[in-house]
Amino acid sequence: MKTKPTVLYDVPGPRARRRNLLWTLLFLLALAAVVWWVVASLAAKNQLEWAKWAPFFTDARIWETYILPALKNTVIAAALAMVIALPLGALLGISRLSDHRLVRGAAGTGVEFFRAIPVLILMLFANAAYSEFTDVSPDIRPMYAVVTGLVLYNASVLAEVVRAGILALPAGQTDAAKAIGMRKGQTMTYVLLPQSVTAMLPALVSQLVVIVKDTALGGAMLGFSELLASVRPMSANYGANTIACFTVVAVIFVVLNFALTTFASWLEGRLRRGKRSTGAVVGADAVEELATPGEHAGPTDAAK
Repeated sequence: MKTKPTVLYDVPGPRARRRNLLWTLLFLLALAAVVWWVVASLAAKNQLEWAKWAPFFTDARIWETYILPALKNTVIAAALAMVIALPLGALLGISRLSDHRLVRGAAGTGVEFFRAIPVLILMLFANAAYSEFTDVSPDIRPMYAVVTGLVLYNASVLAEVVRAGILALPAGQTDAAKAIGMRKGQTMTYVLLPQSVTAMLPALVSQLVVIVKDTALGGAMLGFSELLASVRPMSANYGANTIACFTVVAVIFVVLNFALTTFASWLEGRLRRGKRSTGAVVGADAVEELATPGEHAGPTDAAK
């Protein structure tokens, strides 16, 4: 059976296949050499000794005292930032599409300003502001500063994601909504946003992963007791096992972000399947209710 030709891809010939195989083998050999060099260097510095890794498997105190409390702070800060940044970003993104110049200009200025400032600087300014103008306890001030910085920066980035997702929809969607009498707010709520959410989901999830990772900036500069900040006290109390501590913390971050992306992939697939299987038809009563909320057409009126 002949292979169907395609204009997008030329099937490689014998020489091309041999060349690809050769490059693949060279890459694998180079990768193996790098891995061997890293392992040999760690072994030469006694970083692979079982005594440095054993506490994570045999001593529950290292988890109860350092890792789990730090993980709890990381999850709380990231969750608060997500819960606040998502609706705020959506609001700013929609405001940038407003017909009112004042609303559009104010939202655009805020988005461009906070998006241009590094998130670490926002955290430092927030920490100084809480210290100067509020009575927030110094014990929880780093948490407030980290969440504030993450919200300001990521909400501005999410605003652009939302705006781009809405603008990517065909113009006919808006025209059809106007044709049945929907106002702009109703068009945005019932037509544009539901369709753009699926397209925006990968970009939204990638930004949520950034939020989880950026919590580590608070530990580095503000003394926030998050996951990465737990490496120093663990290493000091368990035999200078810095490499082991960093490895365990890195694995925990990978697991957190993998769980987040897996849930997002499942949600995206569910949304797409739901759209394909939906066969609902909007009746005349529903259309008139959307066009003129508060005035419900009766059965006889609809029949007319």
